[in-house]
Amino acid sequence: MATVLLVIIYIAFIGLGIPDSLFGTAWPAIYQELNIPVSYANFVTFLISGGSVVSSLLSARLINRFGAAKITAVSTSLTALGLLGFSLSGSMVWLCLFAIPLGLGAGAIDAALNNYVALHYRAAHMNFISCFYGVGVTLSPFLMSFLLGAENDWRGGYRSIFYIQLAISLITIISLPLWKKVRENAPESEEGPVRTLKFREMAAMPSVRLVWLIFIGSCAIEFTCNAWGSTFLVQVKGMAVDHAAQMITCYYLGMTLGRFLAGMLSHRVTSWNMIRFGQAVVLTAILLLLLPLPAAFCAVGLFLIGFGNGPVFPNLNYLTPKNFGADISQSVMGTQMAASNIGILVMPPVFGFLGQALGMWLFPWFLLAMFLIMMLPTLALIHRLKKQGRY
Repeated sequence: MATVLLVIIYIAFIGLGIPDSLFGTAWPAIYQELNIPVSYANFVTFLISGGSVVSSLLSARLINRFGAAKITAVSTSLTALGLLGFSLSGSMVWLCLFAIPLGLGAGAIDAALNNYVALHYRAAHMNFISCFYGVGVTLSPFLMSFLLGAENDWRGGYRSIFYIQLAISLITIISLPLWKKVRENAPESEEGPVRTLKFREMAAMPSVRLVWLIFIGSCAIEFTCNAWGSTFLVQVKGMAVDHAAQMITCYYLGMTLGRFLAGMLSHRVTSWNMIRFGQAVVLTAILLLLLPLPAAFCAVGLFLIGFGNGPVFPNLNYLTPKNFGADISQSVMGTQMAASNIGILVMPPVFGFLGQALGMWLFPWFLLAMFLIMMLPTLALIHRLKKQGRY
């Protein structure tokens, strides 16, 4: 039964990834049909990310009260509702309204399932579920681009993705009794009392503050590369627009490959060693971007950033119960997801402002700054955990 439940969690992570890359693919068609400024996309993405932050911070209290199974089912249904609402929206107001359930649902799913897998399954599965998130991220823009190319029908694209998400949400609802059976059959060592900490209690813990910075830095690198990597290749390295877009696809391929290999090697390499190796690869890749090399080397650098940074997120999540204790891991996990979304929400626009004001040449230097925000707290956290006997 635990294996069947794991398969359902994998499917749920496909559902988690489906909405994340859909809006950017559809937006060029949306703003033209609705006759609104292209910059209005920022309002929608802000509401989605802001909703994820809010639900992540509330997730521990909700999950500890209602259980990960119910929160997963409700949250997946919320994202399905948001996708359906987008397909029916006839104005910017409705897009913003339906962005709210998309964000609220995504943040709660992330916190619930990451902590559950960290507590009950091996490190390999934490990396593999991140790969399945990549399946969802890749699937939805592919279907949307197909319908846009055939009929320029972004509403049909959202409806098609809604049907997939609806099926996933029904699977999570039908599986509710399975979660109960798995919990009843779980070894006693896997079950124990949990504590729901208040935010100010966690903010007072130095180790928690350090792990927040690591997540902010890692996710800032990931989404800054996604948002601005292509522009850097075009404006600074003189690459053609279509080739630059292909390089960003290679960037996500590197991330997926990095997580897949991390899962395959997890029985031989510890999670901390995986994180440190990944960070070393990221640093090497950023140096490639800084050197005055041809555009092809920069494309390799972006691939290696994805490859190295990809395993950091799942492995650091997997270590949460060990780093902080299983009793408070859900509380900490929620704030980690909130920190991730803050990195996603804040840092790419910050670079956009700096890049416009000073030039896109700043791109690798900004990535280096985000790397230091990730790396220095990593070293400090390892030092503290060694002193506590948790490393």
